[in-house]
Amino acid sequence: MNTIELKQNFHLLIDSIENENLLINFYELIKKRATAKEGQLWNNLSEQEKQELILSLNESKNPDNLIDHEEMVIKHKKWL
Repeated sequence: MNTIELKQNFHLLIDSIENENLLINFYELIKKRATAKEGQLWNNLSEQEKQELILSLNESKNPDNLIDHEEMVIKHKKWL
């Protein structure tokens, strides 16, 4: 999907939404993303938070640390 098609589809999606709260949420999300500077979130983290994220990323690359999707669905069914 190219940029023009994406924009057209996005407009169609927005036009089909009747729920004002949902529209407000979309608007706020897109507004924040459009005005955010690249790396802003990362730069706002403390060094400890950055290290924890890097550690989590590295741990997620080890298959032994991963949990099967079905197991997660069963484990967290009451929240889904």
